Amino acid sequence: MKKTLLTLMTMAAMSATALAAEIKPALVYGTGGKFDKSFNEAAYGGAEKFKEETGVEYRDFEPTSDTQGEQAIRNFASRGFNPVVAVSFAWTSAMEKVAAEFPDTKFVIVDAVVDLPNVRSVVYKEEEGSYLVGLLAGMASETGKVGFVGGMDIPLIRKFGCGYVQGVKAANPDAEVFQNMVGTTGAAWNDPVRAGELTKNQIDQGADVIYAAAGASGLGVLQTAADNDKLGIGVDSNQNHLHPGKVLTSMVKRVDLAVYNAFKDTQGDAFTSGVQSLGVEQDGVTYAVDENNKELITPEMQAAADKAKADIIAGTVKVHDYMSDNSCPN
Repeated sequence: MKKTLLTLMTMAAMSATALAAEIKPALVYGTGGKFDKSFNEAAYGGAEKFKEETGVEYRDFEPTSDTQGEQAIRNFASRGFNPVVAVSFAWTSAMEKVAAEFPDTKFVIVDAVVDLPNVRSVVYKEEEGSYLVGLLAGMASETGKVGFVGGMDIPLIRKFGCGYVQGVKAANPDAEVFQNMVGTTGAAWNDPVRAGELTKNQIDQGADVIYAAAGASGLGVLQTAADNDKLGIGVDSNQNHLHPGKVLTSMVKRVDLAVYNAFKDTQGDAFTSGVQSLGVEQDGVTYAVDENNKELITPEMQAAADKAKADIIAGTVKVHDYMSDNSCPN
């Protein structure tokens, strides 16, 4: 009996090892660096969580140019990595090409939609999370003037800005919102100096709360706001800790979930293709409150933001999606 039990346990262990061996996950970041404390770092966090839970190693790559992204995705697929996850809209055309070439490999793209049977596309309702932090910004502002600094001037980032404006106006219909973009190329994600200059200009015009949606460039926004005794708002990852007491909140976008779920679903033979759209209701976007900013968020502000979340889920508050209609109602 003991021998039979031992044999079964050995077989189960071997089976588990075989299952783990079947998955060779790979992750390709967007330009801007793995440790941008924002978008890419959130993706890294999801991969690390999977590795810690399962013991399964993964490979990753940090592209510094648009051409490197496609090379990395193809290289991973050709070497048998599965799934291959690419986090950035910038890899859309690359994913369309490579996924078609490797139909037996599972791919995931974040922030874009690729309609192929072996691709999962994960998109977010950034406008909903931006509405929430905009509402808080409008309530926290003493001047009635707030700012928004985006990274690359693309519809996706306009989507953040549009939701933010709508939230600010919900709190204060007379508020003024200044908006600037760091640039028009991929370099806009990693230029904190330029982002800081734009932030200082907005502060000079009276803005006392500035929301950054700019990848690593956003670090310049938060630093400049803190240096000038104003409030910043972080993005993608919880950035409240970067300047405790000077970051009003962060619009958390759960990119970590997209990566973790891709690895986990592939390992468990539960991978599905198609589009996953994550908003407030799915906890895909939210605002962050912790020990670093709890003194800045009054009970009234928290109650208003939580009511807004409930109203968005119920459909009584509809946040405009710039991606579906390239306009932004004020």
